[in-house]
Amino acid sequence: MHPADRMLIALAGLAGALGVGLSAAAAHIAGATSLATAAQFLLFHAPALLGLALLAGSGRAHPVPVRIAGFALALGLALFSGDLSVRALLQVPLFPMAAPSGGMILIFGWVLVAITAFWPAKR
Repeated sequence: MHPADRMLIALAGLAGALGVGLSAAAAHIAGATSLATAAQFLLFHAPALLGLALLAGSGRAHPVPVRIAGFALALGLALFSGDLSVRALLQVPLFPMAAPSGGMILIFGWVLVAITAFWPAKR
């Protein structure tokens, strides 16, 4: 297995674990809607990261754009969910424009996933 695929699988596991933890925290903090949103994003994207890692190693799609898409999703998640979580828990932003930047990177990652459908697989 390619090291990048292993890393995407590890990131998927981390996203899933953080998503469950943040969901539990959001359930116990009044008005923690942004924390719940961060958890949902993590939980929605964890299976996508797993799928991209498997797709990259399968030979059914060109692995380079698939891996770039996966790492874009992971970076976007870190920025978007990280900012929402830090704001909810510490009342300060991660850094200015972290959540919007993360959201744009997530969108880019998903567009790249779509583009890989038309990118010839390596032969």
